Amino acid sequence: MKTAIILISEAGLDTGKIIEKELKNSKLYSSRKIEGVEQIDSIAQFLSEHFNTEDAIVFIGAMGICVRSIAPFVKDKHCDPAIICIDSASKHVISVLSGHIGGANELTLAIAGMIGAEPVITTQSDLTGIWALDTLDAKFGWTVKLQNLTSMNDAIFPFVNKERVALLLEIRDKGTNWLETHLPEHVTLFSKVEDISQDEFKLIVAVSPFMHNEVKIPCLNFVPKAIHIGVGLAHMAEPKAEIIQNIKDTLLQNGIYWESVASVSTHEEKRPEPVIQELEKELPCYFYSSEELKDIEVPTPSDTVAKHMGTASVSEASALLTANNFHFVMTKQKGSNYTVAAVMDRIVERSGHIEIVGAGPGDPELISVRGKRMLEIADLILYAGSLVPRELTYYAKPGATVRSSADLNLEEQIELMKRFYDEGKFVVRLHTGDPCIYGAIQEQMNWFDQYHMSYHITPGISSFQAAAAELKSQFTIPEKVQSIILTRGEGRTPMPDKEKLHLMARSQSTMCIFLSAGMAQQVQDELLMEYPPHTPVAACFHLTWPDQKIYRGELKDLAKIVEENNLTLTTMIVVGEAIDNRKGLSRLYADEFKHLFRK
Repeated sequence: MKTAIILISEAGLDTGKIIEKELKNSKLYSSRKIEGVEQIDSIAQFLSEHFNTEDAIVFIGAMGICVRSIAPFVKDKHCDPAIICIDSASKHVISVLSGHIGGANELTLAIAGMIGAEPVITTQSDLTGIWALDTLDAKFGWTVKLQNLTSMNDAIFPFVNKERVALLLEIRDKGTNWLETHLPEHVTLFSKVEDISQDEFKLIVAVSPFMHNEVKIPCLNFVPKAIHIGVGLAHMAEPKAEIIQNIKDTLLQNGIYWESVASVSTHEEKRPEPVIQELEKELPCYFYSSEELKDIEVPTPSDTVAKHMGTASVSEASALLTANNFHFVMTKQKGSNYTVAAVMDRIVERSGHIEIVGAGPGDPELISVRGKRMLEIADLILYAGSLVPRELTYYAKPGATVRSSADLNLEEQIELMKRFYDEGKFVVRLHTGDPCIYGAIQEQMNWFDQYHMSYHITPGISSFQAAAAELKSQFTIPEKVQSIILTRGEGRTPMPDKEKLHLMARSQSTMCIFLSAGMAQQVQDELLMEYPPHTPVAACFHLTWPDQKIYRGELKDLAKIVEENNLTLTTMIVVGEAIDNRKGLSRLYADEFKHLFRK
């Protein structure tokens, strides 16, 4: 944001300098002569020239001066800049004008954090903890469509007064995930418009690429970029403006908003077409060869198109390829000189999905923000028994199914996930640590791939990272150790010949050994082939769990440490000079820093 910071007096200079330093594209102004501040003739003159050219104006001084200064220039919340006032003692940061749409509320919170002040925000939605409807489109990249409404305010009024509202979500993206995890009590969630009993609600808030003519009550529709269209064209089809309008009308007649279109796809030979060149000014365009298109199965292939283009489909096949999906929201529709088909992007399709989530090493607070959000919206949480703390499942929404996989074999786990998936539900498979490191997800992903199921991985904090934190050790030491090896001892699962433990040990890197406490003597013997006997080791049991225990020692005593303390498979063994190493860090205590450590 381009931000003007206006100092009423020199008392606010220190605060102003902090804000100017922290906020990109900001500048200090004052009508007084202050070193390092651009002097202006008067605040009134400055505002007359810059009120509509600045994104935000921050006053540091009395609120009365701020209000009287901006009063002649205030017009409308859709065009006024964000106005913020900070008292001269820098105790309060107040959002004065354009709180939501202009970004004043968000900027107020940011500045309050910069200077250690208390933010003051008075807009009702913030105070009541409900959504600011007039900001959701900008926040999540949606377009607003009003149905049975004359203005946004007609939707805001019943919403902030907590009348019954239906939330219709027909896609899944970052914004809908946020809405689900911040659902007000007076809002009821639906995934199908036909399930909404319209006489029970005052308003429908929808996130959908579709127009629903059957809706008779007020509907505020946020339209996401979710649809990929494929276009076929007659050679040098004209007039381009008319054809484009006809394509838009065809989509709308089939209940699809043009604003929902994320891309246009066609045959590579259509790249020079005037219609395509015009569409490229508005949307991303993707081009495919006949070879890429010809094997795509479509519902309405054309012998004529096959004869001339070398593929039986252009519009349907290209839309399917771009959307990476198999389901049409509109099959091929013919115009006089064009064809158009529409497919929803598979990533946002509100159908079955499996999210493999890393739970972290044990402490429930060590899950990622994204992982927590996935748990909050899940319809099924299948978690890895005693390896994952039960507390993490408390994030589940009311009505969600929560099951431990400890008593289920792989076939039973897959059967359970598939049942929810086939019902279009959101499944979280919750694994310990980071699921990509000894996470046993390979077989599951192979099955998901085989049946073309939608899935994704949310990484987690691994136990080797927790070990470094709990040991208060940097596992990479400048000029001494620059590599970390994650491995395991050879037990029932054989190791590849090139990854035998003693071969990995030759580098004398920091080595983190998983799942190997039960073969500690074997691990010790192999490591002693390369590491000196006095190399530091740590046996870390149940890292970050309430019963965590860490035993330090030397490599020559590793097996003894493990045996005497009855350590189990949930033990991480760490080996290397990086443990507790504080050498090579003396630059922190160089002469120029010593004054910081004097009492």
